[in-house]
Amino acid sequence: MTAQLEILLEKIKQLENELIEELQKQEAEFLFKISEQRIYFEKNVLIRHKEYAKRLLSYLRDAPLLHIVSAPFIWMCIIPSLFLDAVVSLYQWVCFPIYHIPKVKRRDYIVFDRRYLAYLNLIEKINCAYCSYFVGLIAYVQEIAARTEQFWCPIKHARHLKTLHSRYQKFVAYGDAEKYRTNIELVRRDFNDL
Repeated sequence: MTAQLEILLEKIKQLENELIEELQKQEAEFLFKISEQRIYFEKNVLIRHKEYAKRLLSYLRDAPLLHIVSAPFIWMCIIPSLFLDAVVSLYQWVCFPIYHIPKVKRRDYIVFDRRYLAYLNLIEKINCAYCSYFVGLIAYVQEIAARTEQFWCPIKHARHLKTLHSRYQKFVAYGDAEKYRTNIELVRRDFNDL
C-alpha cells in the first residue's frame, strides 16, 4: 500500500471516530443515558415522547393501502434471515478458531434499542426491531465475510466498488503477484487492529 493510501485511510478512520463522537453527543441533547445496554430518558422527556405516540387505530387507518398489502413481502424475508444468521454464526464458530481469525461479536452489529422510544407505537416498535435485526444482520454477515476474504483471498478488485468493507485496506493490489506471494501469510494474520 502506498504512503498516500495509508494517509487517506488514517484520515477516514479519524473522521469516522469524529462522526461517532458527534452522534453520541445526542445523549446530552435528547436527555437520555445508557446504562447496562438499556436507555433511560428523563421523566419529562418520556412524558413528552408519549404525547407524540400515534394510536394503533389511527396508525392503521392512515397507512396507505399499498403499504399494508406489501407488508407480507417485507416480512417474508425473516425466514431466510434467521437461516442466514444461524448458518453464518455456526460457520464462524467452527471455522474462525481453525484459521485463527477473531470472531465477530454479533451484539456489536445487531442492536435493539428503539424499543425504548415512547413515541413509537407497538407496530412501529415491531417494524423498527425487524429493520434493526435485518440491517444489523447484513453488517454482521459482511464483517464475517470480510474477515474470511482477508484470510482466503486478500486481493483488491480491479473494478471500482460502490462500498468497501472494513478489511479491504489490508488487501494486496490487484495484479501485484510478487507482493501477493511474499505477503499472503502476513495479510492472512493481520487482525491486530481488532
